[in-house]
Amino acid sequence: MSESKKPSGPLTGVKIIELSGIGPAPLCCALLSDMGAEIIRIDRNTDPGLGIGRPNQTDVTRRGRASVSVDLKKPEGVETVLRLIEQAEAVIDPFRPGVTEKLGLGPEDCFKRNKKLIYGRMTGWGQDGALSQAAGHDLNYLAVTGVLNAIGPKETPVPPLNVVADMGGGAMFLAVGLLAGIINARVTGEGQVVDAAMTEGSAYLGMGLWGLAAADNWVNERASNFLDGGSHFYRCYKTKDELFVSIASIEAKFYAILLDKLGLDPADLPAQMDRDSWPAMIARFDGLFAEKTRDEWCEIMEGTDICFAPVLDYAEAPNHPHNADRSSFIEVAGVRQPGPAPRFSRTPSQVQCPPPTIGADTKEGLRDWGFSEDEVETLLAKGAVGWQG
Repeated sequence: MSESKKPSGPLTGVKIIELSGIGPAPLCCALLSDMGAEIIRIDRNTDPGLGIGRPNQTDVTRRGRASVSVDLKKPEGVETVLRLIEQAEAVIDPFRPGVTEKLGLGPEDCFKRNKKLIYGRMTGWGQDGALSQAAGHDLNYLAVTGVLNAIGPKETPVPPLNVVADMGGGAMFLAVGLLAGIINARVTGEGQVVDAAMTEGSAYLGMGLWGLAAADNWVNERASNFLDGGSHFYRCYKTKDELFVSIASIEAKFYAILLDKLGLDPADLPAQMDRDSWPAMIARFDGLFAEKTRDEWCEIMEGTDICFAPVLDYAEAPNHPHNADRSSFIEVAGVRQPGPAPRFSRTPSQVQCPPPTIGADTKEGLRDWGFSEDEVETLLAKGAVGWQG
């Protein structure tokens, strides 16, 4: 890979094939690559004139792995991928159920070439069920879990970007499933399919809320509970300069500090968990926080046990002192983006390279994985693979 670094991280030596997709599968692969895995991304675009429709370096979830361009409509292209899969511990399939089977790259096709392979399937609905063949996006997957109904003001549910179902319920659960499968395959010598559905991952993320509902400790109306903006002690407030701060003083000892910093006497106030008093307390807090700017509230509250933080935008977040202290955001090819996470004390993760141009690593990638120079040139001549030099 051009501009690549020597892999570093706990997954160094793990080899993975990624069939190109969007959303959670690329984020999963970025995570695994940062941890040291060697990943070849099979991009289907063999036309150097086609691309991602924006500056390549900003497609940051594609960072850290090689791009090999393959025409999966050609038998030689499919065979190329199968040869790569023979050497891999895992392959990631981001398509609807049945697509890879039609291509000749389904689980059974791959297991014939590599019985220890972990075949990770990333979909919204899962591999079966009434909706398995329907199109969808993060918002739809979250909608059927019960979670979306709890997010937003009383009037309407609000899309929480695409970070819950796509990235949390999808990418993170796929990563855990792949790694668990690889560990098991190393012990047993047998591979298996990992069926990662964003619906199920999202529901799992909300497990604690299911417990609250089961205990009749959840009001089934948005903005009516202590975690959904219904309480005065767990929400965001607008400041004098039209910015926002976040307050999350759930525990009584933290709430006491909040009241003290606001200049309020607990003896003059209703009990913290008195739901009936929450609307009036929200209005009171609205007025108090509007008296000072965000920076002034930071001077008063930040670093205390109130559970406080300013609400920052994408331009501000990297420069916050805490994020700067930890170098939580990094610059890759001139683009600011989140750095590798989590952190390892002995085998630190790193970004191996910027997002590659589609097909930039076809020659080098195939050679590194055992194809001869003549084989690569033959595949290029037949149009089975593409290369951007």
